[in-house]
Amino acid sequence: MMKGGDFLTKDELISAVLKSCKDDNLSKRLAGDVLDSAFENISKSIKKEKRFAYPGFGTFTVRTRKARKGRNPQTGEEIKIKASKTVGFKPAPTLKNIL
Repeated sequence: MMKGGDFLTKDELISAVLKSCKDDNLSKRLAGDVLDSAFENISKSIKKEKRFAYPGFGTFTVRTRKARKGRNPQTGEEIKIKASKTVGFKPAPTLKNIL
């Protein structure tokens, strides 16, 4: 199923969703719109609530990275790296067990 590389592409995900759906009337475009909407709403939840949990899959949370010092790999010069926010993921036991 994975043609593009070692990961599932958006198009491949849409095709997999279509294949697993029971409704033959579901178009590829509608399936794509549904997935886009789902990811948009997950993103909004993470931004607003600082977390999003999906039972059986896992929990996404906002994590804060402290400011720190680093090095420019080309010159070896020490640089300051600003504090930033990122998203972390903790898989649910169900997901961990299938890995």
